Amino acid sequence: MELTETQRHYWQKNLRITAILLGVWFFVTFVVGYFARDLSFIFFGWPFSFWVGAQGALIVYVLIIGFYAWYMNRLDQEHGVAEEN
Repeated sequence: MELTETQRHYWQKNLRITAILLGVWFFVTFVVGYFARDLSFIFFGWPFSFWVGAQGALIVYVLIIGFYAWYMNRLDQEHGVAEEN
């Protein structure tokens, strides 16, 4: 099956945003978590390393999911493949 130029463009944008968001996820999960103990200061009354592990990462994960859903809905409408309500 041969893809049209519109389908190819849609898929490239999908892969690009997925790669960017996976990069953000990796950075928050591993890089910030790894260096959090070195950042020893109090943040909202808790040590920063605890806050990153317990709260900060979860907030970023929810933001990633929300942004991806918003972006893909916009991309679907742009390419005429949006689901109708």
